[in-house]
Amino acid sequence: MDESWVNSAERIGADLHLHLDVAGSGGRRAALIGALREAVRSGRLAPGTRLPPYRSLAADLGVARNTVADAYAELVAEGWLTARQGSGTRVAVRAQPLGSPARVAKKTPPRARGPRHDLRQGTPDASSFPRTAWLASYRRALQHAPSEAFGPGDPAGRVELRHALADYLARARGVRTEPGRIVICSGFAHALRLLFPAVLRGPLAVESYGLGFHRELLAAASVRTVPLPLDEDGAQVGELGRERAVLLTPAHQFPTGGPLHPERRTAVIDWAGARGGVILEDDYDGEFRYDRKPVGAVQGLDPEQVIHIGSVSKTLSPALRLGWMVLPERYVGAVLAVKGEREAWAGVPDQLALADFIDSGSYDRHVRRMRQRYRGRRDRLVAALAARAPHIEVTGVAAGLHAVLRLPPGTEQSAVKGAVWQGVALDGLGEFRHPEALMPAPDGLVVGYATPAEHAYGAALDALCGVLPPA
Repeated sequence: MDESWVNSAERIGADLHLHLDVAGSGGRRAALIGALREAVRSGRLAPGTRLPPYRSLAADLGVARNTVADAYAELVAEGWLTARQGSGTRVAVRAQPLGSPARVAKKTPPRARGPRHDLRQGTPDASSFPRTAWLASYRRALQHAPSEAFGPGDPAGRVELRHALADYLARARGVRTEPGRIVICSGFAHALRLLFPAVLRGPLAVESYGLGFHRELLAAASVRTVPLPLDEDGAQVGELGRERAVLLTPAHQFPTGGPLHPERRTAVIDWAGARGGVILEDDYDGEFRYDRKPVGAVQGLDPEQVIHIGSVSKTLSPALRLGWMVLPERYVGAVLAVKGEREAWAGVPDQLALADFIDSGSYDRHVRRMRQRYRGRRDRLVAALAARAPHIEVTGVAAGLHAVLRLPPGTEQSAVKGAVWQGVALDGLGEFRHPEALMPAPDGLVVGYATPAEHAYGAALDALCGVLPPA
C-alpha cells in the first residue's frame, strides 16, 4: 500500500463528510452500496481513504446503523473496502477509479541527448558570455533610461544604440555612416526579410557556397538566387550579369575562408554604380582576424552602393537577437515602412544595454579577449592536424570561428557519417553549396573551433582526428 495515501486519509479520518445519494427505488442498503461503489469508481473516494464509522455515517444519512454496517461488510467482501481492527474501514488500494491510471511517482522526462563534441560552425563559446559586464551595462542602462524609452518607440531602434554603433563601426570596421542611416534588427535573417521583396527586387547574385538557410529564406520570398563562382580571391564578381543586387561575405568568405581581393572590391563597387544596383555586405565575423591586417568593410568604399549588415551573434551571443543595417539614404524610409509593426522590433532594454556595453569599452575588451582565445583554439586545431593527420589541408584559418578541412576526393560523406557515429557534430562542405553552382565541388569538412567550452576542446579535437579519412 502507498503509505502517502494512508497518511493523507488519516488527516481526515473519522470526520470525513460524504455526500451520498441513497434516495430512489430499492432499499436503503442497496442504494448505499451503489453510492459507495460509484464514489470509488469516479475517484471521489481515493484508495486508502478512511471511511466514517458506522454511527457517524448513519447519522449523516438518516439510516439505521446496521444498514451502514451491512453495506460496509458487503463491499469488504467484494474487495472495494478493507477493514482492520483499530484501523477502521478504508477504500481498498487496488480499487482504482474507472479509467484512471494507477498512481505512480512522477518521472522527469529524459533530456534529449546532443552530440558529445560540438564542432558546428557559426556559434561562439556560450560559456564565455560576459555576464558580469553585461549585467552592469544592463543596470546602468535601465537606471539612466528616460521614461519614454518604455513606451511606443522608433522602428529604427533606440537612438542611443544607433549613435554607439555609428562610432564603433567607423573605428573598428571602416564604415561611413551616421545614426539616421542605421536600422536595428534582430539579426541577418531578419534583415533579409525586411529587404526582400518589398525594398529590393530579385534576382540576387550570391556566392556559390553559403548558408542554405539564407537561400531558403529568400526562396520563400520569391527571390531567385544566382550563384557566383569562388576562387582563392573570393567571389568572381566579374561574372555578375543582369542582377541588381549581390550578397557577399567580403571580410571572410563563408564558409571557404579568405577576404575578397581588393581589385574585386573595387570592381563590385563599379558594377553597382553602373547598374544602379546594390551590394549586401554580410559582416558576420569581421572582428575576428588573426594572421593578417584588418580588412575594412566594403561599405567604406561607397556608402550609397552598399547595405552593411552585422550583429552580435558571433561576438556576444545569438541569444541576444540584436543586429543592424547600415543603409544607403534611398532605402531608409522604405525599410522603416516595412519594419513598422512593433512586433518586429528588438527589445528596448537589450538595445540600451548594448549601447552602454559599447560606450563603456566593455564590447571592445570582450572582442579582444575572445580574439585571443579563438586564435589559441585555431592554433591547437592546426597543430593537432599537423601531428595526427598531416595529409589533411586546413584552409580559411586567418580569420573567423571555423576552418575548412580539405579531404581526399570521395571521402566527405563517409567522414560526416563517421563523425555522427562517434558523437561529433560538424558539417560537410557540400551542405553549403548552391544547388545550381557550376564550379568544382571539393570534399571537405567545416569545423567550428569556437563552439565547445574550453575544458571540452581537447577531447573534441581528439574525437575529430579519429574520424578523419586516412592518407
